[in-house]
Order: sequence, then structure tokens, then C-alpha cells
Amino acid sequence: MIYEPSLMAVLIFGAIVAVTLGLSFWLGAKAKSAKGYFAAGGGIHWFVNGIAFAGDYLSAASFLGICGMIAFYGYDGFLYSIGYLAGWIVALFVIAEPLKRMGRFTFADALDSKFQSRGIKLAAAISTLAVSIFYLIPQMVGAGALITPLLGFPHYVGVLMVGTIVILIVVTAGMVSTTYVQFLKGSLLVIFSTILTILILQRGLSTEPLNDGKATHQFQILGPVAANDLQAWKSELKLTEQDKLTPLDQGVWAKKRILQLTQDGKTSYWKISENPEGQFFLSETQYKLTTSQGAVIINGLPQGTGEGETDFYPVGRISKLPGDKTETGPLGLTSFLSTIRESEIILWGSESVTEEDGSTLTIYFPKPTSGEKVLSPGNHPKFAGIRGDQFYEKLNFLSLMLALFCGTASLPHILIRYYTVKDQASARKSTIVGIASIGYFYILTLFMGLGAMTSGALDVTNSNMAAPLLAKSIGDWLFAVISAIAFTTVLGTVSGLIIASSGAVVHDLMSSFMKIEMNDFAKVRIAKIASVVVGVIAIILGILFEKFNVNYLVGWAFSVAASANLPALVMLLFWPKTTKQGITVAIFTGMITSLGWILMSADSYTGIYGWKAEDAIVPFSQPGLVTIPLGFIVLIVVSLMTQPKTQESVN
Repeated sequence: MIYEPSLMAVLIFGAIVAVTLGLSFWLGAKAKSAKGYFAAGGGIHWFVNGIAFAGDYLSAASFLGICGMIAFYGYDGFLYSIGYLAGWIVALFVIAEPLKRMGRFTFADALDSKFQSRGIKLAAAISTLAVSIFYLIPQMVGAGALITPLLGFPHYVGVLMVGTIVILIVVTAGMVSTTYVQFLKGSLLVIFSTILTILILQRGLSTEPLNDGKATHQFQILGPVAANDLQAWKSELKLTEQDKLTPLDQGVWAKKRILQLTQDGKTSYWKISENPEGQFFLSETQYKLTTSQGAVIINGLPQGTGEGETDFYPVGRISKLPGDKTETGPLGLTSFLSTIRESEIILWGSESVTEEDGSTLTIYFPKPTSGEKVLSPGNHPKFAGIRGDQFYEKLNFLSLMLALFCGTASLPHILIRYYTVKDQASARKSTIVGIASIGYFYILTLFMGLGAMTSGALDVTNSNMAAPLLAKSIGDWLFAVISAIAFTTVLGTVSGLIIASSGAVVHDLMSSFMKIEMNDFAKVRIAKIASVVVGVIAIILGILFEKFNVNYLVGWAFSVAASANLPALVMLLFWPKTTKQGITVAIFTGMITSLGWILMSADSYTGIYGWKAEDAIVPFSQPGLVTIPLGFIVLIVVSLMTQPKTQESVN
């Protein structure tokens, strides 16, 4: 969709950026030492650090990705919330206090506290860089998605802006600034998400379009008819002799049940669907045709806002309410969910094909779906196997859930936050505050996602914009505030990731592994240079991965983190026979195998390389189910093979 910038949103955006940068410059004067730059001097209050935990963790994936996935697929998006929250159990009961006790600046300190091994430092540093950069991708994608409707700029401009601002934040003040930006952002995000949820419940549900924008459109769904044949559909459409209705059944379009209608010189496409009772329906669609010359046609007209041009219509509505009501009025938390369960909601799917002449046709079609199905898992294409009989699809889902559960306690930018408090008790208390804030927010995502699903304001081409567009359907002021808060969400998380990366370069690679002697001034200066380099890499990757849902990308990052870092952390804490060789080999094994698995998966084949999914080498896309146990096995085997020889007593 084409977004027109909001003056109010621009002003609020500018104010928040100015405050954030001002805070960074002011706090920068207090972060001259290495400890101040990397760990905020260890003087952050546990409550502030706990909210900052939430700020770090509630990234673009949590706010934009989860809300968007719920809005388009229902309960499947909420499964991510459950997985993300469950991961904090490991962080609280396994990692928090021991990590604070054993480290100074980076989690490599904890791994190497017993052995003083250069190999461990090297492996942990490379792992930190790999996980941080991988986790940076969805944050930058989310940044670009926000800037487009906020300021009207293209996606790549948004990524460049965010990258530049974050680099300034990190270079000026390091972890001190990052912590307070996260505290501010985490607080605002929870407060205004609560306000948005209350407004959703007050508005209630309606079968009438809730979006008052000029582009509101009621899509036709014709039928049911007993048989799927052209004559039945011609009768339903009331066509004249001059109108042409033909099936797209050649080549790649075969079996997709798409009809092409030519009427009054205009082309449209209609999707045939079948319900469990064997009845057939015909649904009006939206489509985008990108010609080989680069021209973009939307629903038969050039894309634009001028005369003779058009754009996608917003979508997302309820088609039937319980008792054939047209609206419900204000609802409570439980009555909102029960009403959704008993309703029928219009979800949307898509089919995309590249023709031999180089043009690409993408058809978006409505899917009337029962509320009961919306609140059950299996609507997302990646999770469809939950309801089916395909063994590998079920493994893919289990693999994702395992990665989410194990990944939290393995993320570098989360782990380094334990070094910003003064003692182990503070580490534990800040974790509890973080869990409470994060859990509360994830409950709100379910209502925000379902509110967006029924708002009539969704962009059918971009699930990442569900939450801001939901706010816009209520009022421009709320859109401005929510978009600006979401922007700070990206700023804070990216800042933490870049700090973790620069710490790995300076403290782990250069100081510990290469044994380069540096004073505090040199460490901070090199860390700032490393921050710029990592920031530039993040900008490039954020532009390249524009089309991916940010939540799905985060699932991959969690898999890499859990595979590379968790086996080493857990076994070091709980298995006395762990050796430095076991830790080093396990980190490299988990990191390389998880990254390799992802790059050889069907999702990478289609989304990155443009190849056929069926040619993928690995059987499912999420690697955690294989690579996390592999990390533990490798660590155990190598540790047993490299046990230190017992010294014989001398008589």
C-alpha cells in the first residue's frame, strides 16, 4: 500500500528521536571507562534493569511481528509469545545469578572464568557476532516497515535512518544510554499497548467496515453452489455476452482455482474455494502485476494516488457475528475472545507466480474462517502441518518451539544486561521484573492482533504494519504515538545488539584472544569503530530481507543462539567434566550447523535465492530440534575425550 505521512506522527517521531539523542549525548560524558561503556559501570538499579530487560526483549518482532502474525493467521502468532515468555524460565532459574557471578563485560567471561582459554574467547566472540547480526536483521526490517507509513519514505530509507541514529546512540554513550532508552521504551510500550487494548475492547466488534478511510471496499463472496463449473459462476456474476470468464489453468496456475474476468475492458481475478460440506464459493480478489519493465498494476490500474490510479484496499473484517448481530458494543476481555470464537472472520491468503516473460502476478484472496479455527493453531502456512499428517511439518513446529524456549538465555544482548547491576540478587530481581512486564505485554498482543484482524485497516501486502494501522483506525494521534514507540523499540534493541557485538570484538577478540594491550580509552574508541561497522552490516541486511515477516526471522536468530551458546553455558554450570575443548568445539558446531541448516532450508531457497522449495536439502526449515541436541552431544563427547590426566602421587 501507499502511505501518506501524518504531520502529527512526524512531529512526535522527531521529538522522540531528539530526546533519545539528547539523552545519549548527556549520558555519554559518564561512560568514558570500558566498564562504563560496556556495562554501565554495574550501577543500574535492578528495577530499571528489569524494565530495560523488557525493552531489550520486546523488539520489533514482539510488537510488529507477533501482532501482524496474529492479525493475519490468528493463534499461530500467539504461539511465538508463549515460546518467547517460556524461555525466561531458563534465564531465571539457570543463567541469571551464575552469569553475574562469573563475568564482567560479555558472556564469554562466564564461559572462560574457569579455563582462561583463548579458544573459548574466540568461539564465544564469533558466536556473539553471528547471533547479534542475525538478530539485527528483523529489527532493521521492522524499522523500514515503520518509517514507510510514518514519513512516507521507501523501506530502504527507513533502514538507513534507523541505522544512522542507532550508531549515533551507541557511539555517544554505550550501555548507559542503551539501558535508559530501553527503560523508557519498555515503559511506554506497555502503557500505550494497554491503552490500545482498552480502546479495542471499548469499540467492540462489528460486521460493518470500521475503517473510515476513503478506500474502504466490501469484497464479494458469491455462492454457495453445488458444482464448480463456469456456467454456475457466470450465473452468479450475472455476466453479459461481452464479458469473458476463463480459468487460469495453464502451467503454474493449474489447480490454483483462479478465474480471470474481463469486463468493461478491465481485468479482475476471482478465487474458487470449497468448504467441508462440498459447497463452492467464488471470492473477489486483489492483485498486483509487476511487468518485466517494472510497471506496477494494482487491480487493473497503475498504482498511485492520482486520477486514473489506484492502490490496495485495506482489509480485515468480521463477516458474521453470533446471533446474526451487526455489532456488539463494548466487550470485556473474556467476552471479546468468546465472541471472536463464535464469529466468522475474513482472513487473506495469496498466490504468486512469475511468468515466462518476467512479469510477476500476485493474487490476494479472502478466506472466510470460523473464529474457532482462528483461535486454534495451524492457520499459518509454516504451521499448517500441526493439523495434517506430514511428519516433517510437525517436527518443524516442535523445532521452532524448542528454539524459542532455549534461545532467550542465549541471546548476547540479553546476557550482557546482567553485568549492569551490582550483585547476583539484583540480577535475579531484575529478571523477575522483566518476566512480569514481558508476560503482561504478550497477553496484550493477542488482543491487539485480533483487534487488527477485525479493524478493516490491514495492509494485505505487509503483516508487519498491523499494530500501527490498527492504531490509525482508532485515531491519528494514537497512530502517531504507537508508531513513534515502535520506532524506539527498534532503536533500543538494535543498540543493545551493537553493544554486544562491539564488546565481543574489543574484549573477547582483541584483548583476550589476540592479547593486544589497550587502556580504557583505546578499548572504547575501538568499540565505537566496531559499532559503526556492525551498524553498516545491519543496514545492508535489513534492506535485503525486506519481504520477510520479522517474527519469523527472529525464530531463526533464536535457533542460532540456542544451538551455539546454550549447551556451553548449561554444561559449564552443571557438569564438572566439561573441558575448554568441549566448550569451544560445541560453540562452533552449534553455530555452523544451525546457520548451514537455515541457508539450506526451503524458506531460504524461496525467500533469499528465488529457487524452488522442493529442491531444499534439509527436510524442514527450523534447525533447533537437530542442532541444539547436537551441541550438547558434541560437548559431552569432546569433553570426555579431553579429560585432564590425573597426576600420580609421588612416593
